[in-house]
Amino acid sequence: MNERRQSSVEFRVRYSETDQMGFAYHGHYVAWCEMARTEHMRRLGVRYRDLEDRGFFLAVVEAHVRFAKSARYDDELRAWAWLTDVGSRRIAFGYRIERVDGGAVLATAETSLVSLDRNGRPSRLPADVLTRLEELMHET
Repeated sequence: MNERRQSSVEFRVRYSETDQMGFAYHGHYVAWCEMARTEHMRRLGVRYRDLEDRGFFLAVVEAHVRFAKSARYDDELRAWAWLTDVGSRRIAFGYRIERVDGGAVLATAETSLVSLDRNGRPSRLPADVLTRLEELMHET
């Protein structure tokens, strides 16, 4: 994929993110996906903050993570995110979390988000945002 089709963030597993066995707690993988997703959206020119200022909120309605290997304290990781589907009210993302050193894939994930208005009701994405995301989905 080209740079506009996917984005990544790098980080280290913090001690507070590990469990009693020394492994990264599974719930943190979803947070790491969020870090990659928000950065990807930012790089695409669609910032969450700007959407919220306009009265649109993206709520995760589905999340799936498949774990392959464990992360441990101080591991340097990279989380990738990319768009997989764009609809008028729903957008979906794919993710890959890997070790920076060697590129071993630790987990893959998918999320679906729905656009909500200020009252928490499903709402169409703003036309300019929808057009932008649809164009990026079909870019080669």
